[in-house]
Amino acid sequence: MKKKYLKHISGLTLIEIMIGIVVSSLMMAAMYTTYSIVNTTYSQVTNKAQISRSSRDLIELLIRDVRMSGFKYYLGKNTMGYPEQSYLQFKGGATTIKDSHDPIVIVPNSLGHSIGDTVPNPTPKHDVSDLCCDKIHIVFDDFDHIDKRQPYNRYKVTYYARPVGVGGEDPRYAIYKSKISWEQRRGSDTGDWPATGEWVADCSECYHDQLVRDYVEDMEFIALDREGRRLTPSPSPTSPEGRNNLYKIRSVDIKIAFRSENEFYRFDARQGKERPLSGFARTIKRYSDRYLRDTVVISVYTRNILDDGLF
Repeated sequence: MKKKYLKHISGLTLIEIMIGIVVSSLMMAAMYTTYSIVNTTYSQVTNKAQISRSSRDLIELLIRDVRMSGFKYYLGKNTMGYPEQSYLQFKGGATTIKDSHDPIVIVPNSLGHSIGDTVPNPTPKHDVSDLCCDKIHIVFDDFDHIDKRQPYNRYKVTYYARPVGVGGEDPRYAIYKSKISWEQRRGSDTGDWPATGEWVADCSECYHDQLVRDYVEDMEFIALDREGRRLTPSPSPTSPEGRNNLYKIRSVDIKIAFRSENEFYRFDARQGKERPLSGFARTIKRYSDRYLRDTVVISVYTRNILDDGLF
């Protein structure tokens, strides 16, 4: 009786089972491949968005400070007993960068920074052929009506780069920011306004070595005159030619190259097909690694720098 019912029990043969396994494997492989492609694409889009977002933050800081360069507050007639205009001492032109009050000073191909701007031993680069990065000093005035001993303020902001990952597996550069203040404070609320002052780094608004952006390849500042021509040499009080260009600045081209934190491409670039980093006035550099690099170039107009050397 049992043998009679066994004839009607259906099942799968070994060949049918193996075919099912093969088909299932192909479907799983296709799904994994699709997931891998989507995940890689998502990671690439995320890396691009991260570079774009962080670059915008840095560029906005630079735009704001460059536009403020040379700004001087004018109070006018008042009932608070303050001078109508800034009484702060001005040192410009034939002075050192350390003492300079000039609105914009550009130092090409220079890493690191100290409060006194005296670096006896230049910060070493990852590669002696690297031209990264330029340094820029920006000076502007401000006003605080609450501070009766020094209502007029002056600040010097410096953007500079330093090497990161020295001796490690991920050598790169990072951008830092420093801010110092000019102190020319009278002794009492009713005392005389002093004629001289000095730069200090211990004010409440001051800071040093503040990290602004990591994973940077290069940073370049190009000063342009009213005709849009490059000022050569860069505006600086360290040479007669540079001093002549300090108050000819009408705009500054800011060029910064950013690098992704994680590897972006699936493979290294083949020899002869290296990925170029262009957009700079320096020599074009090429890379064969898997990191994504993006260059941001923007022109910022200065609004407070006059030809007569006053600001």
